[in-house]
Amino acid sequence: MNFSYNWLQSFFKRKLPSPEKLADLLSRRFAEVEEIRKENKDFVLDIDIRPNRAGDCFSHLGTAREVAAILNFKLQIANGKLIEDKKLKAKNFIHVDVRRQHQQACSRYTVRVICDVKVGPSPKWIQERLKVCGLRTINNIVDIANYVMLETGQPLHAFDFFKIESENSKFEIRNSKQIQNSKFKIPNEPKKIIVRFAKKGEKIFTLDNEEYDLDNDVLVIADSKESLAIAGIKGGKKAEITEQTKIVVLESANFNPKVIRGGSRKIDLKTDASRRFEHEIDPNLTEIAINRAAGLIQEIARQQGGYPKVTHGLVDFYPKKVLPKKIKLDLNYVASLLGVEIPNSEIKNILKRLSFKYNENSSRCLEVLAPTFRLDVSIPEDLIEEIGRIYGYEKIPPKLPFSTLIPPKRNLEVFWEDVIKNILKEAGFTEVYNYSFISEKDISIYQLNQHKSAVLEVENPTSADYQYLRPSLIPGLLKNIAKNQRFLTEPRIRASSLRGEIKIFELGKTFKKFSIFNYQFSNKPEIKNISEKRMLSGVITGDAFYEAKGVIDLLLNKMGISNVWYNDYQPTPEESKLSIWHSSKRAEIKIGQEEIGFLGEVSPKTISDLKLKGKAVVFDVDFEKLQKLASEEHEYQPISPYPAAIRDIAILAPRNVKVEEVLNVIETAGGELIRDIDLFDIYEGEEIPEGKKNLAFHIIYQAEDHTLSSKEIDEIQNKTIKALEQETEWEVRR
Repeated sequence: MNFSYNWLQSFFKRKLPSPEKLADLLSRRFAEVEEIRKENKDFVLDIDIRPNRAGDCFSHLGTAREVAAILNFKLQIANGKLIEDKKLKAKNFIHVDVRRQHQQACSRYTVRVICDVKVGPSPKWIQERLKVCGLRTINNIVDIANYVMLETGQPLHAFDFFKIESENSKFEIRNSKQIQNSKFKIPNEPKKIIVRFAKKGEKIFTLDNEEYDLDNDVLVIADSKESLAIAGIKGGKKAEITEQTKIVVLESANFNPKVIRGGSRKIDLKTDASRRFEHEIDPNLTEIAINRAAGLIQEIARQQGGYPKVTHGLVDFYPKKVLPKKIKLDLNYVASLLGVEIPNSEIKNILKRLSFKYNENSSRCLEVLAPTFRLDVSIPEDLIEEIGRIYGYEKIPPKLPFSTLIPPKRNLEVFWEDVIKNILKEAGFTEVYNYSFISEKDISIYQLNQHKSAVLEVENPTSADYQYLRPSLIPGLLKNIAKNQRFLTEPRIRASSLRGEIKIFELGKTFKKFSIFNYQFSNKPEIKNISEKRMLSGVITGDAFYEAKGVIDLLLNKMGISNVWYNDYQPTPEESKLSIWHSSKRAEIKIGQEEIGFLGEVSPKTISDLKLKGKAVVFDVDFEKLQKLASEEHEYQPISPYPAAIRDIAILAPRNVKVEEVLNVIETAGGELIRDIDLFDIYEGEEIPEGKKNLAFHIIYQAEDHTLSSKEIDEIQNKTIKALEQETEWEVRR
């Protein structure tokens, strides 16, 4: 915003620093001066006023206050003497009507009426100051209204009294002499100014001859017939001040910033007035500004030989007065927050220079009254900021903060979550994030109907797809597979190829509902409770049951969990009919005697319902149990320096024989020299007798203290074969 250096000087008897030095002071203590330029005998300071200070400093008076506080100069405010004509009452000319539903939009509306006005050019000094600030001159009345806006920050507007239409068309006044000579009796019904929102389809021609379409979001000033001005933005052509104007109705109002901002955007019009109202102005400023403007009109007219008469009294709509805010200021807190001890006398002096009044509650506590024009000050920290900037930030010595650093408490849940995610990502899995909702269709597909009483229904779902909270992560994961398989080629059956394989996992919350019955009081209803549990679920596509088992083994091993085993899953009769799992490829994951999860292949029926391509294997693990059992301690086992030997063995066994049973026999027979056993093939083809299956294993032999000879390995291998053949229905294939 542009400020006149000479105008700022007019507020002080003492000489201000040069424009360059003043700009430097303002930049360090108030707001940045972006440019200084010479304009005839004046200098223009382009000051970037911060938004929080726009309410009082979009004015020469507000900026002069800051200069006075920074330089500790005495501020002198020009207050022209206003002489009212007590024979003429303002209330007999104008009545202000602000409808109750519109009072939030207009908190104050002040009017003065000036009679016997002679409209003409403004004095040269006013024209020069307006020109320096970027405004063009129009006539003495409009120029004075603009001048007072630049001086005080309060926008004003002038209407031609005779152009304001009245409900009573017989109410006509030609000039004030008619009133004084008693040739015209003032009627009891004055002309009415109405503050309201525009009607839909309403139009207005503004002072710049532009037409604007209005609606009920735009606030207007109107007479009994139509709009006179767009409130807080632009005046209308209808009540324009011209050379024929004899009676001026001067408006000074306070409007809601949101309403003005919204209206300005709606009609795409920004003005000097709207910019000020948008940043909020002190309602108490309306009276100061309108008295200043009326006084200037009277003073300048008399200098030019005119005798305008200012009617007695204000027409003032001000239902809720704004009073100074009381703020308690602890002087010890000032030192604590700023980091420097400022003498009490200096603090009080700074507050006084900033126009803050105060009462001393005690030697270290003040009750400060913030003037109503300082809308940005409401809490002690605001006052301390003001004290600091006027005192001078350069006087505050830099100090390193002193505090005791306390390490944060370790969150084991987050730690193990990161560990699990890293292990699975290294194993080729991709993490997914799904919504916590499922649909009625999901409940049907995943056979949740039998447990529907435990499923939580959302009261106001956004759609049918999000009707219930998920009791399991599995539905979301299988949906991910179905959506993404079309982008991949058909998965190959051969284990040597992973083309087309999808491996995804999710770690998230599941939700279930359960009931607690109050047995002590039979008339009490059941109490509904909701359980939230964090689960870890994953899916691998293809014939990957044993691959998924290997992933679980890897995960638990890296988390320091031992004593892992897999138990046959025994469903209830009802679950047997409805289960989504393959009848012969499912297992409970156990640690000791505690079940922590489930591993299973999805049944062909469910695969068909979901339109999946090929098979899919799912694991579902209780993360909360996993976290409690996990350990960071791992026993170090050095790698044997002696080579390992691998021998293969194939066994023909009944189909109901579990792989675990065969592994137990091999491990018992081989003893400590067997380092590992890998199942690499299960075959149930045409060449195999009916009811049988072929299991093929890699047996890895290794000693920790010597290299195994062929003889030793043969002896262990033969011992293992004999142990296997002791089972009558098992046959070792040679």
